[in-house]
Amino acid sequence: MERPRPLHDPDPYSTPPYGEPGPWAPAPPVQHPAATPAHGTQLPQPPHGGTTPPHGTPGPAPHLPQQPQPLHGGATPPHGTPGSGPHLPQQPQPLHGGATPPHGTPGSGPHLPQQPQPLHGGTTPPHGTPGSGPHLPQQPQQPHGGATPPHGTPGPGPHGASQAMSVPGQPGGGQGAPRQAYDPWNVPLQQVGSLPPETREKREKRGRRVLFIGVAVIALLSGLIGGATGAYLERNGTGDVELRQADAESADRPKGSVAGIASATLPGVVTLHVSGDSAQGTGTGFVLDGKGHILTNNHVVEPAGTGGEVSVTFSGGETAKAEVVGRDSGYDLAVVKVSGVRGLKPLPLGNSENVQVGDAVVAIGAPFDLENTVTSGIISAKERPITAGGEKGDGSDISYVDALQTDAPINPGNSGGPLVDSKARVIGINSAIRSADDSSEPGGGQAGSIGLGFAIPINQGKRVAEELINFGKATHPVIGVTLDTEFNGDGARIADKGRNGGSSVNENGPGDEAGLKPGDVITEVDGRAVHSSDELIVKVRAHRPKDRLRLTVERDGDDREVTLVLGSASSG
Repeated sequence: MERPRPLHDPDPYSTPPYGEPGPWAPAPPVQHPAATPAHGTQLPQPPHGGTTPPHGTPGPAPHLPQQPQPLHGGATPPHGTPGSGPHLPQQPQPLHGGATPPHGTPGSGPHLPQQPQPLHGGTTPPHGTPGSGPHLPQQPQQPHGGATPPHGTPGPGPHGASQAMSVPGQPGGGQGAPRQAYDPWNVPLQQVGSLPPETREKREKRGRRVLFIGVAVIALLSGLIGGATGAYLERNGTGDVELRQADAESADRPKGSVAGIASATLPGVVTLHVSGDSAQGTGTGFVLDGKGHILTNNHVVEPAGTGGEVSVTFSGGETAKAEVVGRDSGYDLAVVKVSGVRGLKPLPLGNSENVQVGDAVVAIGAPFDLENTVTSGIISAKERPITAGGEKGDGSDISYVDALQTDAPINPGNSGGPLVDSKARVIGINSAIRSADDSSEPGGGQAGSIGLGFAIPINQGKRVAEELINFGKATHPVIGVTLDTEFNGDGARIADKGRNGGSSVNENGPGDEAGLKPGDVITEVDGRAVHSSDELIVKVRAHRPKDRLRLTVERDGDDREVTLVLGSASSG
């Protein structure tokens, strides 16, 4: 075979032609970029202790392909070592049935790609593994059927020995070789340990957390949407306006409340309309019994006289005619009766002796003709001496009342109505008010209430009502003396002479029998001070005939006590 001719003339300095072996020292190796293994990764070792020369180191043989030998029994020249044969492709042989060297293993023949073979049944390296092209880094192989590691990752050598990678520019490449430059695109893959399996408790806890977050998000969104919708509807509306209202409730109220008292009392209260020849008026009354007897004030029915009319209207609206049974101007009380009326509701009567200052009371009437008006207050005082009337001039129409004082509003039209306690029992008959002009008269005028109302105690009203129903007239307790109404001193003084010029102490009367004399001044009744003649009359009329009184009398500068039994006088 003819040796190829050199491409130029012989070197005059005796340098052998290119491609021919010579006695010169090997040229410095060509530096090729290579991937740097991760920190702590060992470099591959040559099989069986052989030293792999770096890539590109020229070999001593001519460019003829050599047959690779098995690893056992001799070191196979590293990839890229030039062979001595002609440039003919050689079929690589398996290493003990292992993998065929990958593409790019330098051979002595022409640069034709070869088909990689598995090393001992191992995996074929993927495309892109460095092959036999000029000066390309090679992929280390896993002998004896091992898997080919990724780029830059050292694989195990034969028989478990570490396979060291060749370092360009170094003659050895064994352990202790310096690290290569770091290649961020060729970092070896590292297998991370798998997480421990998730327990059922953790799964349930995570599920609850997810559920809670979901519920919170839904609630938040619902609130935002509801608020926005409500605000929009409030501003713009959706049509007709519908306002919220409380549901219907029971009409029953506690018995001790004002509403409970009014509910129990109103069915027994009536409004009276009186008309006469020269006057008319409005007042109030209440039912005494099932026979139709109604108690009211005398000044309410007085305009009717003997030929007037009295009309009674019940709280339910029924109206009936009434007739006057009897009346007494001294007590300012009267009784009328309705006939043919069913379902009457008599009011229970209390005891005015049990009333105490501060007790709660309710007044019912028709002030200014406003029927079924209910007001409330307390008992402000007891035994207030009240006189009313006196228009006739002879004193026959003057009323003397030892009254209960209340701040429950009483106005014209309340006269004759009941004043009831917390148990809906009648304890007084509303009769008079003190108005702003300091006048005091039945009905109180038209000034209206200023919180000073007066009621006849029911104990006195009961006795008078019984007498008017039974006899048509009432009796008055008397002491049988004539009083000096012009006396300005403290107490009630017995006049020097009577009205007709006779003695001021009635012969054989209660005062005469007790030893009273003209000119005596009565200062106390049953231990309570008396400041005027009107107060003495009020104190006396607060009792019944035949009641026993204890009087303190001042005579000639000395005080003495006398006891007398009240007499009786018929009302005119």
